[in-house]
Formats: sequence, C-alpha cells, structure tokens
Amino acid sequence: MSAHDFDIAVVGGGMVGAALALGAAHAGFRVALLERAEPPLEWPPGSHDLRVSALTRASQRILQNLGAWEAMAAAGVTPYERMQVWEARGLGEIRFDAADIGEPDLGHIVENRVVVAALWQALRREDGVEILLQREIEAIDREAEGAALQLAGGETLRAALLAGADGARSRLRELAGIGLTARDYDQHALVATVRAERGNQATAWQRFMPEGPLALLPLGRDRFSIVWTSGPARAAELQALPAEDFDCELTLASERCCGRLALEGDRALFPLRLQHATAYVQPGLALLGDAAHVIHPLAGQGVNLGLLDAGVLIDTLAEARRRGEPLGALGVLRRYERARKGHNLAVQMAMDAFKHLFCNRNPALHLLRNLGLGLADRVPPLRRGFERVALGEGIELPRLARMPSDCPEGAD
Repeated sequence: MSAHDFDIAVVGGGMVGAALALGAAHAGFRVALLERAEPPLEWPPGSHDLRVSALTRASQRILQNLGAWEAMAAAGVTPYERMQVWEARGLGEIRFDAADIGEPDLGHIVENRVVVAALWQALRREDGVEILLQREIEAIDREAEGAALQLAGGETLRAALLAGADGARSRLRELAGIGLTARDYDQHALVATVRAERGNQATAWQRFMPEGPLALLPLGRDRFSIVWTSGPARAAELQALPAEDFDCELTLASERCCGRLALEGDRALFPLRLQHATAYVQPGLALLGDAAHVIHPLAGQGVNLGLLDAGVLIDTLAEARRRGEPLGALGVLRRYERARKGHNLAVQMAMDAFKHLFCNRNPALHLLRNLGLGLADRVPPLRRGFERVALGEGIELPRLARMPSDCPEGAD
C-alpha cells in the first residue's frame, strides 16, 4: 500500500476540475488531480465538438489568469457582439448589443474540448499538480486532518481536502452520502454544428417555441453550434431525419434569420435535468460544478457557475491558510458553501422559471412574454442591465475572475 499526501485532491479533470487544480497550484497548494484518462489535446482538422460553452467575461478572466486563454484563442474562440431573442408566436423580441455598454463583445462561444485541452496543457507545465490517471475510487475514509481516498489496488491517497468536480453523476458525492433534489424536465436538447448561408453575424440567436427554445451559438464566421430543445419524441424525430430534411426543419424553425442552415457532421441528444446537492460540503470534502448543481442550458450558465465555484473555493482555502485553519475544517468549507450556494440556486431557479414561462401554451403567459420582451427592448437601462448580467457582472467575483489591478495588495 502506498500513500500520497496533498493539500487538495481534485476528482475530475474537466473544465471545472482542471481549473480548480491549476488555480490552487498557482496559489501555492499541493494538488493531486484524478481523472480516468488524459483528454485529447489535438484533433483532426475540420472536426467539431458538439458540446460548447458560452463563456462570460468573468470566466474569460479566470482562464486568462490561469494561463489557458492564449492557447484557447489559438485553437478558436468566437466572440459574439450581439444577441437576439424572440418569441415564436408574436412580436415580442429583444436585442442586446455590446456597444450599448462600451464592451467589445458579450462573451465567447468555445468548444468544450478547446477549454479542456488548454487547461491540461497548462497543467502539464505546473509542478504543483500531480496528475493521477486510471484510478478507481472505492471508498472515502475520514481522518483527523482531512480525508483519504481508497483506490482500487490498495492505494491510499490522503489530502486535507477532497474536491468533487466529477460531474452530474459524481462518484465522490455518492460515496459521501450527499443527497440531491432533482427533477427531469421531460425535454431533450439536440446539439449539432451547422453552416449559415448568410454567416452568423457575430450574433447569438434564440427563438422561443412552445416545446422549447432553439439557440444558435456562433462559431467562426459562418457556423453555429445549435441547441434545439423539445420533447423527447420530437427530439428523436429530428435526430433521425435525413440531413436535407433536417436542414429544412431547422431553417424554418430559425425563421431564416441567417438564411439556409445546413448540417455539418453528427447530431446528438442530451436529456435535460435540474438537480442540486443538498449540501456542498462535509468535513474534508467540497463539491463544485455539476457535482453540486445542474441547471437548464437556457442561458448557457452551467460552466460559468462552476468556474466561479472554483475561484471562490481557492479564495476560501487561501484565507484559511492565512488564519492557520485546517483546510478541511467544516467551518472553513461552510464559508465557501455560503458564498456560492445562494447564487447558484438563484440562477438555477431563474432558468427554471424562464423554462416554464416560455415553454407554455397558456394565452395569458403568451401575452405576458411578448409584453415583457418588448418592454425590456424599449427600456435602455433594463436592457443594459441584462447585458451586464450576460457578461457575468453584478456579483462579488473571486480574485481569479478579476483583473490583477482589481485585487487588493498583499493578498495571496
């Protein structure tokens, strides 16, 4: 039996887990990162990742401060300058424009593989992180000074803190016995990459229909990553359509906002679900990202919330170290939970409310939707407020999400 001693053992090397491991190492912590396999760091030219993220300015700064943004920009990130949202049955619509608030863009659309590869490239250059691949976790043991992971083959990994960033089906959360509040949406999201006849116009488009929204997220100059939400039967039908028939259905659903849309590559379906961990922390353990909360993809906020979780957890641990407190102490970890749980729940409930408001055939709600969109579009302060939210502003940000000049002197 062998033992490893770390300040933090991060389980899960996706976008949130890799960001946490890298940020914690930059803050001077000894970090272990456990992942089943190293992700691909390159891919065939012309291929597409069906999973993309809409990164806020706060997330962009996190990735810049971690040293990952330059590699991401080289691999391909797409800034979007405008966003247009409209109701399928009516005249209600709202247009957002970065120029309204003096910003160059409202955010960036990035393939998930680009984010992960850039973070792993940075991790490979970081001496403070030990990457442990192909480890199967069998049990968690609580210890006086933290916790231990019992791994297959008799290996024991000890750390002051275990951080679960291992996704919606978190093994660490399961082993810790942390429960979930969860609800299936009875909707599936169809994702694909398409080419637009008239280009994407550096604009994110979203049309609300009774069964669910259609989102067109710009990639490059003339492609979109689409997220088309509908009932399971309709989604399966769309996935099974011949490519030409799918193109016609999609172009019709988009109201030809960018001309004809043509499929490029595969289509995939993902069932949509709302879930939230009943607790984010236990002594020696903290959850973050999808292991703690899963929201409706309506506004693309999932990974942004997870990156903020990582930033706040690093701040919390750095403050505990300054105070001489054990990193895994429940009182320390409660500070992280208090800082993030309320915000995550508020965003989750807002997306849930939007889903029920817009995916509804009630005539009164239809009128309310149209009036609300029209009002927001015609009241500049209200519209600019939404634009600021889209940038990830309006909340207290962790140090990792701030420009260096915004951080107080002398802080770790």
